[in-house]
Amino acid sequence: MIKRSIVLFSLLFLLVGTSQTQAQTAKEIIQKAEEVMRGVNSAKAEMSMTIVRPDWKRVVTMKSWSKGNDYSLILITGPARDKGTAFLKREKEMWNWQPTIERVVKMPPSMMSQSWMGSDFSNDDLVRQSSMVNDYHQELKGSETIDGRDCYIIELVPKEDALVIWGRIVFWVDKEDYLQLKTEFYDEDDYLINTMLGKNIQEMGGKTLATRMEVIPEEEEGQKTIIEYKNIEFDTEIKDSFFSQQNMKRIR
Repeated sequence: MIKRSIVLFSLLFLLVGTSQTQAQTAKEIIQKAEEVMRGVNSAKAEMSMTIVRPDWKRVVTMKSWSKGNDYSLILITGPARDKGTAFLKREKEMWNWQPTIERVVKMPPSMMSQSWMGSDFSNDDLVRQSSMVNDYHQELKGSETIDGRDCYIIELVPKEDALVIWGRIVFWVDKEDYLQLKTEFYDEDDYLINTMLGKNIQEMGGKTLATRMEVIPEEEEGQKTIIEYKNIEFDTEIKDSFFSQQNMKRIR
């Protein structure tokens, strides 16, 4: 089984001569990119996830709330058989609420690389347990045009002590709006596993965003997962107490 390791979103940059300055600049780009998708403080969103396979297609709808890098809650709103299922992250701990059996399951680190809801995303991707700013070394590798937009190319390599699920990540980040337009995820043996594309750029929540994300597995023909944002609000007031096991069970 191919080992996998971490998640999604990055950006910002000032080019000055030394490699040390470039590394710091790449880190700033990644930090800015994360802020684009989750706001400086918090974000609240409604979205759909379409899982495409050669013989079938499945749509999952959901709501999500996040605050900084430490707090995240995702509620499944459809289909009916999954409605009410919730995923909670508080700092380095994660739980899953399963309403059909009325049980909260604590998710160990070993589960972070597993498929989330049968999609091409991992558990880590959706709740972003790993930090692309703190768990990786960032390096600016150059520039390239994606869909007519000039992008920075930034490579992330995990730090030695980081508990992450990807061996290497390469981002193409739009220089103007800090949009993540393309991301390549590699395993520990440096094989390309997934490519993620940012599409359908439009204004939402007061920002310019790529509102459609497509994850395409490298070795699975006819397979992909699409996440589309329906609406999103940034920097709304959300108390830390909102992200609790009790609230995970009753949130609607």
